[in-house]
Amino acid sequence: MNAQVEYALPKHDGLRESWKFRTVYVNPPYGIDRQHGKTIKDWLRKCEEANRVHGAQVIALVPVATNTGHWKKYIYGKATAICFLYDTRLRFLENGKDTGKGAPMSCAMVYWGADFDSFSKVFMPFGAVVNIENLKGVAIGHAHNKGNGNQLAFRDFVEEPTVGHVRATASS
Repeated sequence: MNAQVEYALPKHDGLRESWKFRTVYVNPPYGIDRQHGKTIKDWLRKCEEANRVHGAQVIALVPVATNTGHWKKYIYGKATAICFLYDTRLRFLENGKDTGKGAPMSCAMVYWGADFDSFSKVFMPFGAVVNIENLKGVAIGHAHNKGNGNQLAFRDFVEEPTVGHVRATASS
């Protein structure tokens, strides 16, 4: 990256620095930083904050962990879009050289910003781009009830079937 400003641990703790920039790219530590007592949750909070407070266009490369509290709190309902990368085993360069190290899990680019169309155009060749703006302000991760204490079921969303029923049977 040709960044004007770069915060890289251990020299600069980016969580303690200002993110008052027009654009921000973040590749946060995926595990627990025991030395600083921080996790990816802290980085995602800072991403959301930079967009909300400073109007920054923020892109973060993160592991796909859609069931976690940090996705529910700082991505769903806050971010604009997600690109689920097609190449699920990213390889990382260190000082411009391929060291053979790669992410052991699927990764995504998460975008907090106001230009979904540009994000989509740039990242569509690399993954499935999903606009999640319709989730802004929605509490994610809580059971949604119909008011009578019963959870919604799939049948609550289907009016009338448009295709015939299919039954699978074992052949004898």
